[in-house]
Formats: sequence, structure tokens, C-alpha cells
Amino acid sequence: MENKNYKTAILAGGCFWCLEAAFEKVPGVVDVESGYCGGETENPTYDQVCTGMTGHAESVRITFDPEKISYERILELFWKIHDPTTKNRQGADVGEQYRSAIFYLDEEQKRVAEASLRTEQGKLPAPIVTQIVPASRFWAAEDWHQDYYRANPQAPYCRFVIEPKLKKFETA
Repeated sequence: MENKNYKTAILAGGCFWCLEAAFEKVPGVVDVESGYCGGETENPTYDQVCTGMTGHAESVRITFDPEKISYERILELFWKIHDPTTKNRQGADVGEQYRSAIFYLDEEQKRVAEASLRTEQGKLPAPIVTQIVPASRFWAAEDWHQDYYRANPQAPYCRFVIEPKLKKFETA
């Protein structure tokens, strides 16, 4: 996977299992890792993040080949996989850890993210609440969270929450 030309995007939009499952299907995406970003706690655990006290959001770190997919396209897909108009919630998942955020890694990503948000806002009747903020350190989630949908497709959360999102995403 090491390639100096690969780029990284860090996004939060509800449960990281949903984002991970969707972006793993995207051509040009090399890797998707579930984790935590946007908080102050060093090396947070899932249990700590779930308290809402760490400031972290469940996030995904997406490694992509910019010769096959652009950051702009990744953001277009991001808007489709979650509801960016609900503050600190996606469906039944409620709390600051489920907020919508684009964690930019440089000024170019910030510029592209802000332009993407403006474009998307023009399509939606409600205000977008997605944060566009500098990336803090990304902490990988525990091993059992990685590739969760692929490993547990029959789990109730996967069947009733992730699968409908994937069907919607596949038409994006």
C-alpha cells in the first residue's frame, strides 16, 4: 500500500462502520481505517469516545490514489452516505462522537471542502451542520472495529443500518 503519491482524507459522518463499508467499495480508494479524530484525549478507546467526553468523532481515514479518484469526488460521495443536516446524530446514533466533519489536512483540502459544502448546501433544504476543521491526530480504532461490515454482514446493525445506506450509496 505504500505509495508516495497516495493521498489521505479524514471524514466523520455517524458510525464509522457505515463510512468504512461504503468507501471500501469505491474504485481508487486503497484503504479505509476506522478511528477517532477531533478530540483531545490521547489514544482514546471506543468506550471513552462513547461517553462523549473525549471530543473525538468516529471517523475514517481514507487512503486514495488521486490518479483514480479525486478528493472532490470523495467529498461528493461523503455527502451521499450520511445526513449532513443533523447535528451530532445519524439515525439512532446520537452524541458528539457521531457528528459530521471534514478534517482537512492542508489548505487545499480546506478550500475544496468549503466549495463542496457550498455546492451541496444548494441541493438541500436544511442547513448543513458539517464541521470543516483542521485534522488533529487520527487514532485507529480497536481491531474489532476494522472491516466490521465485511466481517459481520449478518449482524443486526449491519443489516438494518449499513445495508440501506450502501444501497443508497451505490446509486450516488
